[in-house]
Amino acid sequence: MSIINSEKIDFAIGGQAVIEGVMMRSPGYITVAVRKENGEIKTKENPYNSITKRIKLLGLPLVRGVVGLVEMMTIGMKALNFSANVMMDEDEIASENKKFMQKALETGMVIFSFTFAIAMSLFLFKFLPLWITEWLSGIYAIIGKSFLYNLIDGILKISFFILYIWIISITPSIKRVFEYHGAEHKSIFTYEKGLPLTVENAKKQSRFHPRCGTSFILIVFVISILVYTVLPRNPDFMMNFLTRLMWLPVIAGISY
Repeated sequence: MSIINSEKIDFAIGGQAVIEGVMMRSPGYITVAVRKENGEIKTKENPYNSITKRIKLLGLPLVRGVVGLVEMMTIGMKALNFSANVMMDEDEIASENKKFMQKALETGMVIFSFTFAIAMSLFLFKFLPLWITEWLSGIYAIIGKSFLYNLIDGILKISFFILYIWIISITPSIKRVFEYHGAEHKSIFTYEKGLPLTVENAKKQSRFHPRCGTSFILIVFVISILVYTVLPRNPDFMMNFLTRLMWLPVIAGISY
């Protein structure tokens, strides 16, 4: 274990980038820090106790992976909404009625963002690659063989994902978020190595962390190739697609 300030580091720290800031998560707390236009850093701290620790059944292998993924997506959406509010100064509202309306709006935006993100992800990284693979298998019979079929499907998923990341990184605002993402990784590496958390120490660390959510998604794609190869392929496209969706939580659990 690494040592920092003479104390043992016995837990993992994670997080994500938000608008002009980062969200950091430890086993007991979630903190969001956002830099306002005037240079002031506004923070929000909340105690956090994962549901996988409160309900033992949800902490079982495979199950905890799916639950953890949903938890992190929910926490991430809330952190992004908080950072957006800070940048627009909407979190400084004095009226209780306005605060209630803001909270309701924020909840609605989290639900909408979550639903939209899931729908787009399923279309881009599940439906479209499978549809293209099915179309190719109708032209080239050899592609219909189980492993090759799933291999092409997996390669298309990974290709679409990398292309998607590249396209959105062209946008200046998203590129800025990616920079905070890299800074978050450098900070976590600094902490894990037991070094004082200074800018100088963080600069020396890598931007790529093995526990990054992007790495997790790529692992899911690879594991899916193996799992789907074992599963019997349904000749009907929609049934094949729905069957693969049903197995997605298992694949996520294994990957986690």
